[in-house]
Amino acid sequence: MKSTVKTYQKRYWEPIRILSIAGSDSGGGAGLQADIKTISSLGGYSATAVSAITVQNTLGVESVYPVCAKQVCEQVDAVCRDLKPQAIKISMLPDPETAEPLAELLKKHQCTNIVIDPVMVATSGHSLSDMPAIENMLRYLFPLARIVTPNLSEAQQITEIELSHIGKCQDAAAKILEWGPQAVLIKGGHAKGAYIKDLLLSAKQGPIVFKSPRIKTNNLHGTGCTLSAAIAFFLASGLDINHAVLKAKEYLHTAIKAGSAMALGSGHGPVNHSFAPVPLIRIPKNQK
Repeated sequence: MKSTVKTYQKRYWEPIRILSIAGSDSGGGAGLQADIKTISSLGGYSATAVSAITVQNTLGVESVYPVCAKQVCEQVDAVCRDLKPQAIKISMLPDPETAEPLAELLKKHQCTNIVIDPVMVATSGHSLSDMPAIENMLRYLFPLARIVTPNLSEAQQITEIELSHIGKCQDAAAKILEWGPQAVLIKGGHAKGAYIKDLLLSAKQGPIVFKSPRIKTNNLHGTGCTLSAAIAFFLASGLDINHAVLKAKEYLHTAIKAGSAMALGSGHGPVNHSFAPVPLIRIPKNQK
């Protein structure tokens, strides 16, 4: 469609643009809401495609209403045709019919820097995607991904490998690479211990372990969404995988620390995304 918008002033800069395809969280702590807050706080512009409507608060998920494949793909197509996102973050896709047409659409628009966070279960334990939906994500979307970011339980469910120690995580990451992504980050936040250890593995390099001190707090809702959205932002900014993961983990750690004492709701509260918001970053127009 040709634009009929009258231009009053020369537009000479553009923002860093990330499209998040995820579920909406009515409590505001995870999903699309966490992605928007993360990307905006880092200085990027967040577009969205709603894949599900979830009824939840800090106490947990009460209901999940999937958005059909056609509606998800129409949102993605509209954004990609006009805004040309520089990274795509995909998480919750509860409708098993979504993955295949979405993959074709992403290939049609030549989308790059695709980050997949294969959300299966909420922090509260509520199932968010069933196995047919996950299997289709593995088959159609994982081969397009620059990086996938499962947590321990998700990696275990995908690979059927019991992740009892870091060596097993490396085996699981190697198995996930067989599905076609360029890199895998297995998040170790759900494991016990004074330190959180995340394992990064790619086809081009050996394993890298990112270690950070654990912060004792109940406000951890949306941490996986926040991390993957931050990785998407830093990839869109031009960083390589290693540095994008490192910068994203630094942002998440500080957001957790900044929100650790926040009183919001009666259950698992969110992190503080806005601890040091960055104004919208300006990139000279047409410069990638």
